[in-house]
Amino acid sequence: MSYILLSVLLLPTIAVPLVYLVGRKSAKWAAILLALISLVSLGLILTTVHAILGPDHRYMETYTWIPVLNSQFALFVDGISISMAIITMVLMLAAALYSINYMQGKKNLEIFYALLTLLLVGLVGVFITSNLLFFYFCWELMLVPAFFIVGNWGYRDSYKASFKFFVFTHAGAVFVLLGIGAIYMTTHSIDLFQAERLLLTQSPDIVRWILLALTAGFAVKMAIFPVHLWLPDAYSESPAPMSALLGGVLTSAGAYAIIRISMETVFPVVMGTQFGTDFLHGLAIFGVISAFFGSFIALAETDLKRIISYSSISHMGYILFGVSLFYTSAGALIQVAVAGTVLHIVTHGLSKGLFFLSAGSLMNSLSLRNIRDMGGIAGKMPITGTASATAAFSIGGAPPFACFISEFFIFMGAFQMIPLDGFYIWPTALMLVATVLSLGYSLRFMSNVFLGPSKLGEIKKKSLEVPRFMLLAMIILTVFVIIIGIYPSLFMNLINTVTFL
Repeated sequence: MSYILLSVLLLPTIAVPLVYLVGRKSAKWAAILLALISLVSLGLILTTVHAILGPDHRYMETYTWIPVLNSQFALFVDGISISMAIITMVLMLAAALYSINYMQGKKNLEIFYALLTLLLVGLVGVFITSNLLFFYFCWELMLVPAFFIVGNWGYRDSYKASFKFFVFTHAGAVFVLLGIGAIYMTTHSIDLFQAERLLLTQSPDIVRWILLALTAGFAVKMAIFPVHLWLPDAYSESPAPMSALLGGVLTSAGAYAIIRISMETVFPVVMGTQFGTDFLHGLAIFGVISAFFGSFIALAETDLKRIISYSSISHMGYILFGVSLFYTSAGALIQVAVAGTVLHIVTHGLSKGLFFLSAGSLMNSLSLRNIRDMGGIAGKMPITGTASATAAFSIGGAPPFACFISEFFIFMGAFQMIPLDGFYIWPTALMLVATVLSLGYSLRFMSNVFLGPSKLGEIKKKSLEVPRFMLLAMIILTVFVIIIGIYPSLFMNLINTVTFL
């Protein structure tokens, strides 16, 4: 047996104290070490691509763990989980490099980088395990370093924002734990794939409560309206590298969990029933509400980071709407909706990470947050301006950037669904309107910040551009956003290997 996935999990785990010790000598080298760990982990996990594209469409490792619970320590990747792992490694790589200049001069950076490494452990564990107990451990583990990073190195009222983040997401985790406990009580298994088979023998009356509990808990992490209240403060008050990870990966973990556990493992039991149809319609409704709510607030906001934060709520609405299209009322799978939704998690994650890094660069150079106080910066920050435009137009759904193609596939799924379920006429029409609103706040952002006359007074410097490591991080993500928009098959070939039925 090869130990690829175990190595991917153990490498950052073992590295936590090492990063801390290196950070005590040099914060820069601690950041570089974390970047190298992310790069090596990315290289290791890419070696499983051939197995995913092969006949089994999955790569798995199993180890003996807790016999009394009939539990194995199982690690796996398929087209969905490897896509999530890839964007996690890429964003952590970019965040680590960016932080070298951005966090320079801050105190206790050895702890900051050790916490980022611990966060990587939790994220990777969520995406590559099929053991529900270990999944929950990693789900909660993500919360601990995020709480301290936001609190210690954030901006205004940082601990208030991190406390709100902790309370909301921990409350959501209670529902997740109840759902996992109910799965074990009914199937006597905590393995994702065994539970998927065994749940089919259970009464739908029991399973529907499991489905509701899990989905509600995961929706809190996604920050779906009305359980979104933690997100704007946590995102806007975090340091830029953490904002990129929060916006790019942590909320995406909630979307991944809904797809992997709620929809793939639990939902097939109630599929084809009236409850199953109502559940999917409910997801669509909350998706539409979240998309409009986030877009309207983003159109009204003037704080640089809060605009981007509310756009995250909007795009989580896109993803939830896409999830509602997975199955028809008769139980048939709409594969293009699955592919588009998973791809949108990837494209949104990379675009939002780039957007937050760009915002951090603006704040670093200008010491401003209000977009009304900016203007005419494009010539002074050309690389940051290019990165910001790439992120903004991608989030706005403009071609040929990454989010356009994933939104296109989601709407293809919706158009396939409408003849089969007339309910989706109005949600689809409203989501099309939401795409116009997304482009609206993206154009407003670019116009106020980079175009028009400067409102900064006399600028003596020829350039306000940020230092090289911050530029390198933004360039890496910019390249990814453009390439995926032009050639989405990089991920689509992997995602299309996954079939739920």
